[in-house]
Amino acid sequence: MVKVRVMTVNDWEGVNECWKEHEGTNPVDDSPEGFARYLGRNPATSFVAEENGRIIGTILAGHDGRRGIFHHVVVAPDRRGQGIGRMLVESAMEALRKEGIQKVLLVVFTHNENGNQFWEHMGFTVREDLFYRNKYIEI
Repeated sequence: MVKVRVMTVNDWEGVNECWKEHEGTNPVDDSPEGFARYLGRNPATSFVAEENGRIIGTILAGHDGRRGIFHHVVVAPDRRGQGIGRMLVESAMEALRKEGIQKVLLVVFTHNENGNQFWEHMGFTVREDLFYRNKYIEI
């Protein structure tokens, strides 16, 4: 039985294992320290799907007070197509709604056909009127 629950910093190893097969992760943001920092700022809005002690799905979800954002919505390849992604997204959307957030954004690589089909199926639309920009800050 799949159980969806709030993600905690103690989930790092299982979450990281789940992310290993996901193209969108990177060592700058996706470190134990970055993970803990994110959950510290967003303690109630990120979730894992777990079965028999194994994390088989994740969603990092947070907000800036105005708009929510989803990162790393990942389901283990052997468990895709079973509604786990939908359960994670619905859990995060409800948690954000409880915090007064009414809009969510996310970034998907253009070549990620499965991911883009999933988000379209979930009712997320593509914005054609903006560019996504990124810059690393030296620490």
